[in-house]
Amino acid sequence: METHSEHRQAPASRQVEKTFRNLGARARPIGKAVGVAFLILCLMIPLSFIEGQIDTRKSYQSQVLRTIASNAASSQKVIGPILAVAYWTKTPERRYREELESGKWRTITQPAKTHKHVAYVPARKLTIKGDTHIEPRNIGIYQARLFHLDAKVEGAFEAPADLIKIPDGDNFIEAKAAILFSVSDLRGLSADPDVTIEQKTFHFRPPNDADFADVIGGNRLEIGLGAWKPGETRAMAFSFPLKLFGTETLSIAPTAENNLIDLTSDWRHPSFQGRFLPRNREISETGFTAQWEISQLARNLEAALNGGDERGYFFDERGSPYEEVLRIDFIDPVNVYLQAERAVKYGSLFIVLTFAAFFIGEVLRRRPMHIMQYMMVGLSLAIFFLLLIALSEHLPFALAYLSGAIACIGLITVYLASVFNSRRMALGFGGALSVLYGMLFGILQMEDMALLMGSLLLFAALAAAMLSTRHLDWYQLKQGDAATEP
Repeated sequence: METHSEHRQAPASRQVEKTFRNLGARARPIGKAVGVAFLILCLMIPLSFIEGQIDTRKSYQSQVLRTIASNAASSQKVIGPILAVAYWTKTPERRYREELESGKWRTITQPAKTHKHVAYVPARKLTIKGDTHIEPRNIGIYQARLFHLDAKVEGAFEAPADLIKIPDGDNFIEAKAAILFSVSDLRGLSADPDVTIEQKTFHFRPPNDADFADVIGGNRLEIGLGAWKPGETRAMAFSFPLKLFGTETLSIAPTAENNLIDLTSDWRHPSFQGRFLPRNREISETGFTAQWEISQLARNLEAALNGGDERGYFFDERGSPYEEVLRIDFIDPVNVYLQAERAVKYGSLFIVLTFAAFFIGEVLRRRPMHIMQYMMVGLSLAIFFLLLIALSEHLPFALAYLSGAIACIGLITVYLASVFNSRRMALGFGGALSVLYGMLFGILQMEDMALLMGSLLLFAALAAAMLSTRHLDWYQLKQGDAATEP
């Protein structure tokens, strides 16, 4: 039989039970939000694996590039021509007396020494005018680009009378002169050019001694001019054709006092790099033309001459290394791995925005989605980026992106039609995903505007979430009938 005190305590216990039940109902959205956030973190793992796969494919591409370069010719760097004179002087034997501490004198003999000197004269004017043709080379699905340069090199040297400077007290022994020229990979020379110097024909030869080893970097070639007399002045005009091929990058060091380089090409996607940008350039659907004018006041001759080896890197006032060259990179206009890598970086944004839309829809509809359903949709979003990599290796990037997006959006839409038990809501989410994929594609095409577009997208998503839930009382939020009183 119920006592009077038990009867008074019953309403209080029911009130406590009701309070805890309401607190549990209110805590469920928070718990779901925490679970969804944890799932987003877990989905970063497959995204990181996909990004690692992109790095692997990029390394394969680089390996193919190295293979083609090793079989054909690597990137090319042209230095010279330059006139160099090596001469030797001799310091004669000398004798002198020296007093010792004991007061005695001794005779000291200083033996004769031979000294080597090298003087060089840059061309007064150097003109390089030519055309480059691009030849794609494929190994499997990977591609590299070989360039073929067909140019004419012209210029003139003016050697002054004081080129040979004999130190005081030394005797002149002998001197010899040579014209030096360098390319970084000699395999790229298509032919042995006829070099015309003062209406005489010469040919470049590999160096047979170390007389001019420290004058010019890279793989040095020489034209011997024979003996050179002190006080001799000489003006020499020269010209020769240059047929050179290499892989993807052409660099030219401006070694003359006045350098004029005029190049045309059938490649529509050049990247002008190095210390000197073209004075004039024009890029069209048929290729590009570019002209450089570089004077001795604008270039460092020592850095330009040593630009063919490890000594070619000099440092500016900020300590950054640079090469004293003008450079043309014949780049790939659509680097699928770079674009896929940039797309994967937005993968987490895709998942966050999609899950946020699901969560808000779940709260507003008062119909919960299971965490496994979140995970299925998240995995389908992640698999899109893997499809993008695989398809873009065989299809144009835009078509690969479209195919992967249609497949994933279609799969998610069909799945959500059963989850929501509403085709209309599933189609609405599918349309929103289509807009999201379209905006990502636009961001990938506008590299300079990527940060702005991404920021605007996040702001729009946050604004939509805040406006759609602005009338929602989160304290009174209950899921279904779970929080109603029995």
